[in-house]
Amino acid sequence: MSAKIELLLSRPNRIYRPSEPLEGKIVVKSASSISHYGIRIALNGSVTLQVRGGSAGVIESLYGVLKPITILNRIVEIKPSGKIVSGTTEIPFSITLRNPKEDNSERFYETFHGTDISIQYLATVDIMRGYLHKSLSATVEFIVESDKADLLNQPVSPEMVIFYITQDTQRHPMLPELKSGGFRITGRISTQCPMLEPLGGELTVEASALPICSIDIHLLRVESILLGEKIITETSLIQTTQIADGDVCRNMTLPIYVILPRLLTCPTVLAGPFSIEFKVAIVINFQSELSRLHPKSDPLTPRLWMAMETLPLELVRTR
Repeated sequence: MSAKIELLLSRPNRIYRPSEPLEGKIVVKSASSISHYGIRIALNGSVTLQVRGGSAGVIESLYGVLKPITILNRIVEIKPSGKIVSGTTEIPFSITLRNPKEDNSERFYETFHGTDISIQYLATVDIMRGYLHKSLSATVEFIVESDKADLLNQPVSPEMVIFYITQDTQRHPMLPELKSGGFRITGRISTQCPMLEPLGGELTVEASALPICSIDIHLLRVESILLGEKIITETSLIQTTQIADGDVCRNMTLPIYVILPRLLTCPTVLAGPFSIEFKVAIVINFQSELSRLHPKSDPLTPRLWMAMETLPLELVRTR
């Protein structure tokens, strides 16, 4: 049996703050003893920026992946050279993410996995065995959240914005029946929301010339990258939450309740080279023959049988 190595973190959710130690253990399983020249753990955190052809011109798309922004780059020796006995060996470790000896100017952005922007933190363990043997290594991703000292002291009360959706608020072509007969949907929704709380609100269909097929809440990410003197921005869909299926009773209040996905969202970031913002879209689909012919159309593209209202959404993290 060849030797196997595993890197286990102390917290099942793998969430750590910059001022906290990253703790866990290195588990080595081997049928025979292993001589090594040292065991070390490398901590890497970076912001990866990528410009895609769909959101940029021909010249911009040639840049492809831009140079990553380094947040964390440390190598810590866990054990000097020696020997690991046969069987299962567990080696504990504890590493503070933010180096107290260095200037604390580096900003630990929260973990985020987007379309063009990715903020990722990795821990890699290496058991160096010299030139004649392949080194043993294992990598695990850990999730970084903001330090409590950097968070807002007071809990944020969700800022509710009143909205109304009618045929006159739509800027795209619509079905003649909707243009002439009309519709009116009103409600309110949060435009500032804590990360650990659901996005809430309510909606009421007051009138509609056509029966309603469905009502959906789209959570959108808006990723912007500074490329030379130009800002490349792309909006993409994170998730869709359906709050109504089929025609709904008129003048009945429908609750809006959306759970934010952890790795696909983060507090709104407005940095120099990039920004990560969010939007929420209320989308009304009306019943029509055209909608049945195009059941898999792009949810972000306005259609003749659709009405929508898009609002900015600020995500924050509180204590």
